[in-house]
Amino acid sequence: MSASTTPAVAVSAAGVVNRIQAKLPDMPAAMAKIGSFLLEHPQAPLEFSIMELAEQTKTSPATVTRFCRLLGYAGYVPFRVSIASDLGRSDARESWKADIGRAFGPDDSPRDVLSTLVNAHTRSLEETAAVMDLALMNKIARRIAMSSHVDIYGIGGSAVMAKELQSRLYRIGINAHHWSEVHAGLTSAAIQDSNSVAIGISNTGRTEETLQMLREAGEAGALTIALSNNPGSPLAESADEAIITSVHEQFLQPDDLSAKHVQLLVLDLIYLLVAQVNFAQTTSKLAASAMAVSPHRRPTRAARIELSAHRSLRNAGKGEAHV
Repeated sequence: MSASTTPAVAVSAAGVVNRIQAKLPDMPAAMAKIGSFLLEHPQAPLEFSIMELAEQTKTSPATVTRFCRLLGYAGYVPFRVSIASDLGRSDARESWKADIGRAFGPDDSPRDVLSTLVNAHTRSLEETAAVMDLALMNKIARRIAMSSHVDIYGIGGSAVMAKELQSRLYRIGINAHHWSEVHAGLTSAAIQDSNSVAIGISNTGRTEETLQMLREAGEAGALTIALSNNPGSPLAESADEAIITSVHEQFLQPDDLSAKHVQLLVLDLIYLLVAQVNFAQTTSKLAASAMAVSPHRRPTRAARIELSAHRSLRNAGKGEAHV
């Protein structure tokens, strides 16, 4: 499997908390101690040396270093520098709580709720864009563009994303299909081959049906791609390639509200990169589909005025000819 690599300079302090939260369930026990401690004491890396942090968490400096590398840093020093540059030593705790740890409560005003949502979605989009492996995205887009068949698997909320990508790819001439029912998905997965691409979408990366369909497609020979927020998930680890998103905050449901936004960002990029590869085909297919549906769309006000003026001139001409 080839997953995207996080540049050490790209992960802000806001990104750190998301990565800790995402990876915490899959961390070894010693690393999980460090992760839990940092979520409770976000200013710790700004105050403690690596030895002191190891003592506070009852681990070892080597474990702290492995923890930093798991988050995408070369070591503890780059980890500290990144957080310091983003937050500043003087107000680390308050900034972390106000800007990173902000959720919402039952007494918040609609304006506060809106602000929280915008903040969370914006951070998620920025963090996902910052760590995106563009070379990998381009490779995936080219494989899709040249494939004979694309399967896209998603269950529940991810099924909406699967359908969205399928409809876009299909419109520009890609033989794409989406599956949200496991029996039908497994049937399709089983008949794939080395010219096929299979994409599994799951925010948690633990949806069993999606995992089964993607594995079946892989066994049949397809290139398998996982789109998930969890780099250590079974879905990401079992795929040939993994695209990892960054979702900020948790709200009222396990499938975070920001997850759809970052997933759609990734799918939009895939769609546009595929369109670039097959540009001539893309433009002709889009023009044909637009023409096909145009009779079913009401004209704009400007178009109606223009049509009315044209008819008036035509009728006036007929009247003059009659006279």
